[in-house]
Amino acid sequence: MKYQKLSACLTACFLTLNGYSQTSWKMQPVTIQSRWAKEVSPENALKEYPRPQLVRSNWTNLNGLWNYAITAKGAAQPSTWEGQILVPYPIESALSGVKKSLLPSQQLWYKRSFTKPTVKAGEKVKLNFGAVDYEATVFVNGTQVGRHEGGYNAFSLDITPALKDGNNEVVVKVFDPSGEGVGPHGKQVLKPENIYYTPTSGIWQTVWMEVVPASHIESLYITPDIDKGTVSVTVKSITNAPVSLTVEGKTVKGKANSPITLALKNARLWSPAAPNLYDLNVVMGNDKISSYFGMRKISVAKDSKGIDRIMLNNKPYFNLGTLDQGFWPEGLYTAPTDEALAFDIRASKAMGFNTIRKHIKVEPARWYYHADQLGMLVWQDMVNPNQSLPEGAKEAFEQGAKETLAQLHNYPSITTWVLFNEAWGQYDQERLTKWMKATDPSRIVNGHSGELLYVNEQLRAARTNPYVAADMTDVHAYPDPMNSLKQAGKAQVVGEFGGIGVFIPNHQWNPGSQWGYVQEKPAGLKAKYTIMNQHLKLFEAEGMSGSIYTQPFDVESEQNGLMTYDREVIKIPFAELRKIHSQLNPDLTSPSWLSKIGDVHAQDADLTEPAQLYSQMLQQYIDGKRTPEFLKQMAMMASQAGDKTGAQLAGNAYLSGLKAPLSDEDIQSVVQFAKSSTDPGFKLMVANADAFKKALGDRAYTVNMMNMIFKGDMEPMLADPSKVDWNSIAVKIKPYGAPADEILLRAKTVHFYNAQDWSNYVTAASEYLSKYGSNITEQERNMFKAAVDQHKSVEVTSPTGGSTEVAAPVQDFKILDDKIKAELVDPVVNKAKESDSTPDWAAITKSITAKYDATAADRNVTRAKLFFYYSKDWKQFASAIVNFTEKYEDRTNLQTLHTNANFVLEHSTDQSELRKALAWAKTLVEKEPQNDDYKKTLTGLSEKVK
Repeated sequence: MKYQKLSACLTACFLTLNGYSQTSWKMQPVTIQSRWAKEVSPENALKEYPRPQLVRSNWTNLNGLWNYAITAKGAAQPSTWEGQILVPYPIESALSGVKKSLLPSQQLWYKRSFTKPTVKAGEKVKLNFGAVDYEATVFVNGTQVGRHEGGYNAFSLDITPALKDGNNEVVVKVFDPSGEGVGPHGKQVLKPENIYYTPTSGIWQTVWMEVVPASHIESLYITPDIDKGTVSVTVKSITNAPVSLTVEGKTVKGKANSPITLALKNARLWSPAAPNLYDLNVVMGNDKISSYFGMRKISVAKDSKGIDRIMLNNKPYFNLGTLDQGFWPEGLYTAPTDEALAFDIRASKAMGFNTIRKHIKVEPARWYYHADQLGMLVWQDMVNPNQSLPEGAKEAFEQGAKETLAQLHNYPSITTWVLFNEAWGQYDQERLTKWMKATDPSRIVNGHSGELLYVNEQLRAARTNPYVAADMTDVHAYPDPMNSLKQAGKAQVVGEFGGIGVFIPNHQWNPGSQWGYVQEKPAGLKAKYTIMNQHLKLFEAEGMSGSIYTQPFDVESEQNGLMTYDREVIKIPFAELRKIHSQLNPDLTSPSWLSKIGDVHAQDADLTEPAQLYSQMLQQYIDGKRTPEFLKQMAMMASQAGDKTGAQLAGNAYLSGLKAPLSDEDIQSVVQFAKSSTDPGFKLMVANADAFKKALGDRAYTVNMMNMIFKGDMEPMLADPSKVDWNSIAVKIKPYGAPADEILLRAKTVHFYNAQDWSNYVTAASEYLSKYGSNITEQERNMFKAAVDQHKSVEVTSPTGGSTEVAAPVQDFKILDDKIKAELVDPVVNKAKESDSTPDWAAITKSITAKYDATAADRNVTRAKLFFYYSKDWKQFASAIVNFTEKYEDRTNLQTLHTNANFVLEHSTDQSELRKALAWAKTLVEKEPQNDDYKKTLTGLSEKVK
């Protein structure tokens, strides 16, 4: 399809809109931004026609400034509005001009006016939404005209009956609970960190109107068949009216709602090397639309050596891909411009990739259009259900998947549907995989990407019957790639690997974080990445058909992209990446590979040793430089260079200059740099508590306060365990209120536990659990309670010896257990591994009990047995699983409980163990009576229990 012709048509086809004042909008501050952010304005907010496969000339773009308000959930439409928001950028984004969080207890309202378009007798006006996250209720002139649930799919409403001559008003009410709702939400969470990101709420794709005949084209369903040299087109409509299809001057007639076959002699096939597309014009009465399609085939078949491989157009084609999250620093889910939207695909192709795995997000239609035009294979993930699968989650997931398959069917770039990812909300896998394959036989199905997940060569969870009914087996391996299982009739792929964290100064969303599965300096990335790709080449010879590297761009706190989040710095030059990839993507030698994508540019990363750059800044500080931006950057660089003293020095100097009212960026800086009640940031948190609670949430604010109180006021007073004066500590921290009370009780509990002062421990722990037990995990709550129960009748005096370690409020038991593991468990276990013998568990238990207590000994030995027996002795491992699950497993994690029950079913013959697993299975079915997998496990265990 000719992109220039389409764009030229669209710029001349707008209907009349009522003007909105454009002086009130401005982009809100953001840590970093892409080069396209400055191009955004209310006049040009994503002005392109949003649906390239169903283009009409008579349309009205409703992007631009709308009024907005946030109310309590369930409240009536507001009578006053808080300001203006730039649609279609989500309210949490900087480009919206608002940048506010939407909570599950709130509703977001939008309002704007428009002039009724000219409508002939019998014609209809359709109001179209690309996507609204999550639940949208639409009113026109006070009349509800429709409602849609699901944050990723398009919907259209007939608003004709609600219209009046002249000025009209549209109002959209939005409810979006993000990760706390029943619906799919992808990686959006209310408290983003690591691999989870800032939510997108409300309208985040284009809104537009168009005038259509009463009998009009609702959608097209296009399926190519290269083996027969034909393409099948079904025109969907409310009537079976006559239609005509025109391709390359040849017209074929038929009726709506029935497949129409067009023969294409010597069809030009679509591929990444040659992304040939055919223009398609469709006429049904007075309705005329333009569209396009591509002729390509995707399949799994045997190559000349009898190896099952992914085939593109009946030839083996290694899917060399990258994991694309689709987030933007200034727009979150919404790219700032259409050029930016296309850039991500162009950049991936410039790196030498031929595949993108679109990770648990559905993009706007124009993203897939660009993938079709530029030539990029797409593995399309379904957006995962709420991982805890609350009531209604399964229905919401399946409805979203159904809409996704229908909405994206026509794009030739999409070759693979991905059902589940790493057991995130996994259920009924066989049924849903078979449904997906039956719904769309023209594509292959990856039923579970990363069903087997290895981190540092350790399997996270055992699986029963993995990859059932799918077209491929897909392993995730971090950081180094590995080959997946070989199963008859299925291709082998590594669906995720890599995740190499490399931070680039001045190009970070959150400079305090440099998350990645493994860290590397800029100068070392190329060699490490090259070695990974060389192993992929070896795996290809063994049968591997595809690989997905994590990831093309940094995303928020994740620093593991090949480019920075702002798309400004490439960490390995494009030409060198193409050279690395050339062994696996022979199309890179094609002259058309680069000519199709045009100029793609970015800065090459500075390979200077990061500590050297920081040292230069430290000298500038010594020489007297004290500007706020310099201090902030110096603190970030110091942290990343490992200079904690320098980070504290610069961070405190920066915080000392902050004044109320604090912006969101100021608040995040305080949280990042303030670590103690003696830091200037602590005073800001106390004085501006409401602002911090609003930005962080009440619990996050409290935990931060607890940590700082402990570090600044309590830790010095706990240095000598024989001279701890708890009354003095209580008096000193009392002015800090509830956070002080909670951290005091927690510190007492841990202190007395570590010192084996059981009489005082029982008193402190009992009060702590009574007051604050709901704030800690079930596993930790059970550990505290077990120690209380064990020692509540013991009357002893506090010993002078024992451990004196007092750990941080959130990590104390983990640190204690890590210490026990390093000192008393690992030396014995490692020696046993070397001699291929079994550790003396009784001796380990005795040594831990002598220094700590029986509870700590049992907890650590139980966990150690799990890791020792894994992959050595499955029967012993099953026994270890039973023991650990009964004592320490989080029973609210249904997926883990189910995995453990399945493993016992498969590997244990012990009736006691089987009965315990049967009890778990009964619990699972009681909580989710419709889950077929849980019922199957229950049946299997019932049959084995005598």
